[in-house]
Amino acid sequence: MFKAIGVIELKSIPKGVEATDAALKSAGVEVVSAHPACPGKYEIILTGSISNVTAAVNHVQSRFDGYIIDCSIMGRIDEQVIAALFGTQTTAKKGSLGLIETFSAATTIKAADIAVKTSRVEIFDLRVSRGMGGKGVIMLTGEVGDVTAAVEAAANYAKQTAQLSSNAIIAAPHESLWNQL
Repeated sequence: MFKAIGVIELKSIPKGVEATDAALKSAGVEVVSAHPACPGKYEIILTGSISNVTAAVNHVQSRFDGYIIDCSIMGRIDEQVIAALFGTQTTAKKGSLGLIETFSAATTIKAADIAVKTSRVEIFDLRVSRGMGGKGVIMLTGEVGDVTAAVEAAANYAKQTAQLSSNAIIAAPHESLWNQL
């Protein structure tokens, strides 16, 4: 079964906590994360079936409209992206390394999905907002050609949404670099 992702960003931390509770009570969704994000925002990431995620996001929108900065619903997200969001991916430190940095959580998640659907790459790390000034970063591994294609596709998407911060491809990372990541 394909899962969906819902991302809701609010401009109030107390209302964000309240909105998370409302989302959980409104539909059969699971919280990937719900936390304060810089600067003084609250970010909610939900997963579940497309119908449940849509119901939860719509419910939050109807109750907290004046506090919502942005929200997005993404269907048919690759399982690799879901595992990376939960921090349960087990990617080996091998091959080339590709990085994409964006200015928003929703763009980061969608760009990661585009990257893994573009070519044979694995998500090494996926970080959304926390401790990064509200930015997100995707780290991909694989053969250099695949990593290049994935980074280009993901960066193109982020650029089209005006959310691309930067991107890089390292064909053969030094072993000491892998140990630091």
